[in-house]
Amino acid sequence: MKRILSAILIICIAVFAIAGCNPKVQNNALVNFSIYEGVDSISDIQKVDLPNKYAKYCTSYKFTYNSDGFDVKAYISIPLDCSSENQKECILYNRGGNFRLGLLTDTDTAKICTATGRVVIASQYRGCDSGTGKDEFGGADINDIITLVNFCENTFDFTDMTDFCTAGVSRGGMMSYMLARCDLRVKRIIAISAVSDLTKAYNEREDMHPLLEECIGGPPQLLPLEYEKRSAVMWANEIKVPVLMIHSKGDAQVSYSQAEELKAKFDKNNTPCKLITYDDSIHGFHEEDISIIKDWLSR
Repeated sequence: MKRILSAILIICIAVFAIAGCNPKVQNNALVNFSIYEGVDSISDIQKVDLPNKYAKYCTSYKFTYNSDGFDVKAYISIPLDCSSENQKECILYNRGGNFRLGLLTDTDTAKICTATGRVVIASQYRGCDSGTGKDEFGGADINDIITLVNFCENTFDFTDMTDFCTAGVSRGGMMSYMLARCDLRVKRIIAISAVSDLTKAYNEREDMHPLLEECIGGPPQLLPLEYEKRSAVMWANEIKVPVLMIHSKGDAQVSYSQAEELKAKFDKNNTPCKLITYDDSIHGFHEEDISIIKDWLSR
């Protein structure tokens, strides 16, 4: 008996030595997203190799889709227990940055999916990550995210649209406000360190002048309407859905005053809005944000 047990122990040690001390999680996802290859312009679907801490909860894919004739890159993360019989609510995540920086990584949507248990989909925007077209920083590229909403409603059979949430950081928060303004399918907004007054952002950030002028076509003095349509503070009365705002008082990239002014407009118009404030200078996510977001989404 001892010899048998010793042999079993040796075999187990050998197996773990071959597999490594951190074996891959067995992924039993119910949704095989690859079946959407060639459907509604979706192509080049590639499964993402996620770290175990995310692979235990979701699967992720990178894919290409068509928006206004341009090839645009995107990610989607799907909870393992999601299926056509067990549809999950969605978050459309809008990244910050531009065609030069802030591109989505392979784990960005997976982090949010793991934390919330929702399907998370996100666009790189046109002209980015080897996609075609030009990043207009909230111009025609708004269609890139509207197309993803269309997929969630009309193409995928595993998504529940009843509490569709759009979330974004910095420029992505601006895109989220713009989407909610024009698309009634949006039921919630999460805006973190969000741009809500692009003219003010332009005036406060001289280093952003070349980028904004390249993407938009000029400064706010020459193109006031282009900057206004990207500024939720100018049309806050058109936002009717609940909003969660998160902003640091010392944020040097997007001033806290933008959040304050928009919150005041929301309050005046009786738009449900919760503003979470930090006393630090962080631009973007805090560790505490995940629990705040989960609690807010559950209401």
